[in-house]
Amino acid sequence: MLTKIRISGFKNLVDVEVKFGPFTCIAGPNAVGKSNLFDAIRFLSFLTNDTLLNAALSVRSEGGRSGDIRSLFHRIGEKYDEKISFEAEMIIPREGVDDLGQKATASITFVRYRLEIGYRIEEALPSLGGLELIREELEHINLGNASKLLRFPHAPNTWRKSVLKGRRTSPFISTIQESNNTIIKLSQDGTGGRPKSFLASHLPRTVLSTVNATESPTALLTRREMQSWRLLQLEPSALREPDKFTTPPGLGADGSHLPATLFHLARLNKPDGLVRQSPTYDRVSSRLSELIDDIYEVNIDTDQQRELLTLQVTERDGTVYPARSLSDGTLRFLALTVLDLDPNARGVICLEEPENGIHPERIPAMLRLLQDIACDVESAVGTDNPLRQVIVNTHSPAVVAQVPDDSLLLAEVKEVFKDRVRFKTACFSWLPDTWRSKMEPTANTAPRGKLLAYLNPIAPPEQVFEIEDKMPGKKKPSPRVVDRDDLQKLFPFMVEQK
Repeated sequence: MLTKIRISGFKNLVDVEVKFGPFTCIAGPNAVGKSNLFDAIRFLSFLTNDTLLNAALSVRSEGGRSGDIRSLFHRIGEKYDEKISFEAEMIIPREGVDDLGQKATASITFVRYRLEIGYRIEEALPSLGGLELIREELEHINLGNASKLLRFPHAPNTWRKSVLKGRRTSPFISTIQESNNTIIKLSQDGTGGRPKSFLASHLPRTVLSTVNATESPTALLTRREMQSWRLLQLEPSALREPDKFTTPPGLGADGSHLPATLFHLARLNKPDGLVRQSPTYDRVSSRLSELIDDIYEVNIDTDQQRELLTLQVTERDGTVYPARSLSDGTLRFLALTVLDLDPNARGVICLEEPENGIHPERIPAMLRLLQDIACDVESAVGTDNPLRQVIVNTHSPAVVAQVPDDSLLLAEVKEVFKDRVRFKTACFSWLPDTWRSKMEPTANTAPRGKLLAYLNPIAPPEQVFEIEDKMPGKKKPSPRVVDRDDLQKLFPFMVEQK
């Protein structure tokens, strides 16, 4: 669970700090930095699996270009920042296994990870360049500071005690300078054993990405936590695909393997071996009925001849619809419902514009589902309440109006002056009288007026016509639906925008 992240030098994120609860909704116009924040989270996750270069090439670049790692660095005009820095505070799982199946138990579960990466000109490939580690650190956070750092509403005697365990007095990964060389050290969890030292300039990847259960189980479980950070980009084409009988369960980032995952969950809860009557299907059907009224059953059809698993929905009149016939919004909702039921789906789940394909009247159902996917911080963590976090971004007024006020962050671009240079950077602010404002009463509190664009997004007709009258060759448009006299009285909350 990612509780705080600080980013500087990454795209348009300069000196940005964001605190997260179990569910966070980030709202803002296009091109202000919402997706860049997601890219930063994904980049940290990629770095736990791959080399610096490959991780950088996996991140979306400006304008969709690939192969230009310099585009990850903040720039003003044609001048790029020299480094990117990250600091992430997180709660990690207590237990796990490494790549060889060796069991690991963390010595402490509240940690802070710092990383600095610089750009290096490659003599062999001057047009491409390379990346180098400048600093890498992993240290414990004293559990006595938890009440100061975890300020989102939660139950300290149940949830907090179930996730915060252990103790530690020294760092797991540290960076020192020796004879003008940067050395990164990996320490063992126990008191014995000498730390391993690595020359930073020779490292093609982070030290964290190489750890195992024997040397540093806490570092390994930090790596496992960061590996679980992902961006869901649910593609209807992937959601409609059937699965083979042999397909392993687990929803892909694009929504692939939905049938295999649901079938696996149904088998875990099958009564007397009758998968068709599994209560899992009943739970999925009940949840989907919040989106579509005429739902009778959701299940997986098993084609024995072709050995295929196909998702299908049955309406009350008996009509059966396979996945290929379902709407995009229905498929996305089904995928998130299955994700909610999967105890193995953990970590940080980022989702862009969850309202896509959902009728405005049904958006509350989608928001309830997203909040249910997130960990219940009033109950102890367990198989029925996995340590899971949801972060969404949106520019939909219908979403903003209905999310919990303490879950909302407003994204915008602000102008700053630093090192005698004026530039624009992303800023994430929160509403007054919410838990973030209580932590920092004078920092980044958004005035309530910032919400008017979402709660009253429809411009008055005079403003629209005034703009369009200035456009040459344009005739005055017909009255809009919202301007009808018989509808105006239904909007008592509308105020004139100046």
